[in-house]
Order: sequence, then structure tokens, then C-alpha cells
Amino acid sequence: MAMGKHESMPCSHPGCRLHLLSMSSRVLITGVGAASAYGVGRDALWSGLCSGATGLRRAKRFDPVGFSTRLLGEIEGLSAKDAVPKGYRKAVKVMARDTEMAVVAAQEAVQDAGLVTRYHEGGTPSYPSGRVGCHIGAGLIAAETDELTSALATSTDESGRFDLGRWGAGGIENLQPLWMLKYLPNMLACHVTIVHGCEGPSNTITCAEASGLLSLGESLRVIQRGAADACISGSAESKLNFMGLLRMANAGRLADTGDREDALAFVKPYDPKSAGQLAGEGGGILILERSETAASRNAQPYASVLGFGAAMSPAAVDTLMLAPGAELDPSGVVWSVQSALADAGIMAEDIDAIVPHAAGQTSMDACEAEGLRRVFGDRLSSIPLVTLTPAIGECMAGRAGLQAAVAAVCLREQRLPARLHAGAPEGVLAGSAPSQAARLRRVLVCCSSLGGCHAALVLGAA
Repeated sequence: MAMGKHESMPCSHPGCRLHLLSMSSRVLITGVGAASAYGVGRDALWSGLCSGATGLRRAKRFDPVGFSTRLLGEIEGLSAKDAVPKGYRKAVKVMARDTEMAVVAAQEAVQDAGLVTRYHEGGTPSYPSGRVGCHIGAGLIAAETDELTSALATSTDESGRFDLGRWGAGGIENLQPLWMLKYLPNMLACHVTIVHGCEGPSNTITCAEASGLLSLGESLRVIQRGAADACISGSAESKLNFMGLLRMANAGRLADTGDREDALAFVKPYDPKSAGQLAGEGGGILILERSETAASRNAQPYASVLGFGAAMSPAAVDTLMLAPGAELDPSGVVWSVQSALADAGIMAEDIDAIVPHAAGQTSMDACEAEGLRRVFGDRLSSIPLVTLTPAIGECMAGRAGLQAAVAAVCLREQRLPARLHAGAPEGVLAGSAPSQAARLRRVLVCCSSLGGCHAALVLGAA
């Protein structure tokens, strides 16, 4: 079903008039930073996606032999040491991998936007620190195995079993003093704000896969209400660790790959025969700016942020109880997409392409496809989808930031990246296709979390 134009009654109250004035300002995406299985940077992500080759391969950073899933979307060559000022490099020692991804992607985005921040020592910042916000979505950061087990090993009894009494009496003291500061989810935004001097509104959203779009929506509203002129926004997460893989496996999401090397044989979005997901790591960070201030510094925008919507499913499914064939309620998908379209003041037929979750897990895909079908009707089968999971894996909290980054680049380049698919998707335009030029005016980005959070963003050509 199509959405009508969004209308509202004007209010005579002075405060409301001021609010409507600030809400009328356009918000632009002026910088894109990314870290993915294709490497570090926007160019690596875009060229990898357009090449038609997957970034999924057997893990190198750790041995996944104990898991049935051994093909992963791993980033090579990632280090935050090159993305922070020299005087801040000691802080990298207390950055978990998730935080390093966010710091690297944020630096890429700042540089891409041509912003001068606190990172540029001695330079004049593009914006006063108090006018720059930061909203970065994060996941549950797992402690590094060597760091945690070296302390746990000192807390065993004579039989070799873990003993809570010994842990409390001395084992816990074998953790490094700043251990907790490494694994708090808000550390992603914390380090980015310190490095770049973001002293405006800041927040961390931890709603699994939807975190990135919810963070971008928060930045949009902060700029619209006049609380900031620019925001560093997006998400990052790595599930490529023992705890992360175990959680995804227990949730019934991962494909059993054994020792096979052909990743595309497993991840097939919207195909009822898809074997499941392959885990990945990654992050996408964007620079959002108020159009007036962006124009004053001659910024070259990727896209306009036209509308945002969010919703919850009426009955959320526990993340550890996704049984094969489980039916998920698509209402949250419908409500979030409808809200984003209404906020943008456009109709469903105005959307030229969609960057969906496209999880590759059959229950989640069926839910998303049904939700989109209720919004777009029969036209859904002719709207090109940009599906990222077969290329970079399921990056959980990091995926929506990457989805938005790809959508922004699509609009600037007026091009769709290659689509990887070795199966037969049903009812949607998600089959295998090469990269191709396309006339893109408005692109919808949508993502759902298994916990029931849904978010959608409408981007328009700049």
C-alpha cells in the first residue's frame, strides 16, 4: 500500500514556530567512512561490492575449527594507531576491536568530508566543538580470549574446575586495571568524541542490527532541532570471536560450512533454501551536516537525509530462541518504513532502490520481505535491492551503518553495486546481477534486529 504526503497543522506558539523552522533545514551526508571484509575505507568497500567477488573467506585471525561455520567476513590491516593523533596512541591499548573499527571509520569519514576537527592539531576546526554531536551504534563487545582466560586460569580448584571463590579472592586481580573500559559499548562513541572534539549531543544505541540506522536517526533529529550543526554517526561491531560466534550459532543463524571455501553456496537472501548466515565484522560512519553550514564550507554532499522511521514488533523474539521455520511479525518493518516515507513527505512509488537487511536467514528474510510487500505491493518485485550479506557477512550492529554508507555512495555514483546470489530469491529483485548504472533519486535503507527493533531511512540525491 502506498503512503500519502505527510501533512501537519501549523502551530502559533513561538516555540513551535522555531521548532518547525529548524526542522525545515535539510540534513546532508557529506562524508563516508567504512571498514569491511573488503578492507578499510569507502573506496575499498565500493570497489569490492562492484567487483562481484565476495569478501567472505576462512578466518585467519583465530582458528574456528570448533565451530561448524568457518567462513567469515574478516577485516585485514585494521589499526586505530593511524587514525588518532600521536599523543593519543597509548589509548589504542584499551580499545576493543569494535572501538578500533569505529575510530578508523570515523577518521575516514571526517577526512572524506574535508572537516577539520581536534584530530588536526593546530588547525582551525570547521565547527565549534559544542556544535558537533556523535551517535554510534554498538553491540555486545566480547572480551578477548587471551586476556580473559589468563585470569580465569588462576581461579581453578585442584580438579581444574573454575571456582568463584578463588576468582573473587585473587583471579579477578589478574585482569588489567582498565579492563572494563575496553569492553563498554559506549567506548566507540567515547573515543571518537575525544579524538575529534565532539562536545555536542552524544549517545550510544545498542539495538543489535538496527543500531546504525537508529543512531543516524538520532543525529538527524539533533541537527533538525538545532542542537548541533554536524554529527559523526553510524555503527560498528565485530562478531569474529568465540563468544560472538557462539551466540549467533545458538540463535540458529549460522550456516554449517564445514571446510568448504565457496561462501556464496550458503548465504542466499530471500531464498527458502538458504543455509543461513556467515558472521562478519565491520562498521560504517557518516558525517551528517545541516545544509546551510555545509554549503558555507563548500562541502560536496553524497545525499540528503529525507526521512527516518523506527518501530518495534508487537512480539519480539528472544535472540537465543530462533527455531527453524519460526514466523516473525512483519508489522515493525511496515511501521518503520511507512514512518520514514511519511517523514520524507513521499510515496512508496517514489523509491528507486532499497538497501535492506537481506539477512540470508530464512525466517528473518520472510519477515522482511512480507513487510516490504505490504508497503510496496506488487511493485516490490521490480525494485532493485542492494544486498550486502553475501559480500561482507552479518556484521550485526555494524551492518546498518554500512548499509547507509553504501546507499549514500549509490546516490552519488548513480550506480548499483554487483549483487551476489547463487540461489533463487522469491518475490524480490535480489538475484545475481553485475554492477550497473541506475537513475537513483531516492533510496530506502531498512534494517531489523531479531530482538524486535526496526528502523528505516530515506536518502535522496544531493
